[in-house]
Amino acid sequence: MKYLTDYGTPIFWAEGHPGILNKENWEIEVTGLVEKPTILSWSQLMNLPSKTVKTRLTSVTRWSIEGDWTGISISEIAKIVNMKKEAKFLRAISYRNIYDTTIDINIAFKERTILAYKFNGFDLTEDYGGPIRLLVPYLWGYKSAKSIVKIEFTDIYKSGYWEKRGYTDHASFEKTLVRDLNDNGRLKPFPDEFNI
Repeated sequence: MKYLTDYGTPIFWAEGHPGILNKENWEIEVTGLVEKPTILSWSQLMNLPSKTVKTRLTSVTRWSIEGDWTGISISEIAKIVNMKKEAKFLRAISYRNIYDTTIDINIAFKERTILAYKFNGFDLTEDYGGPIRLLVPYLWGYKSAKSIVKIEFTDIYKSGYWEKRGYTDHASFEKTLVRDLNDNGRLKPFPDEFNI
């Protein structure tokens, strides 16, 4: 099995690379429209039911990588905090509280949307959003926030880091050419020739 670097996956942090992060001390605060706001430690996260999904991360800069991503479904997180039915969106906030993004709750609960901490069996490094990142394969990659420290369930949409800089709020895929990193970066019609 190959890791992300083996495919030549670009490394990009809009807010600057965070350096080495200590996952053993990692926490995710879960708040907002919930009955039981909580802070989940790394050990608690690792003790939650996990799933592995074969899916893609596709960047708005026109590259895409497919692999086996392992992580925690958003529904598991929602159960822990007793998410209220009024919640319409999930807002994810990255390490240092600079980067954030918001997705529709229905997309958050889709089968392949997870809090990912492994790719092809390898722990996610800081280069690619480790120790744990939001993975939303149904939308452009800027919705898949890296190094998550906070999740907020809310009834109000809030534009995030890239959305405030002109990217679309919906982040829906459009027909274009994308480099398939699983096929040596070959340009292919997207999404037609990709397994989305």
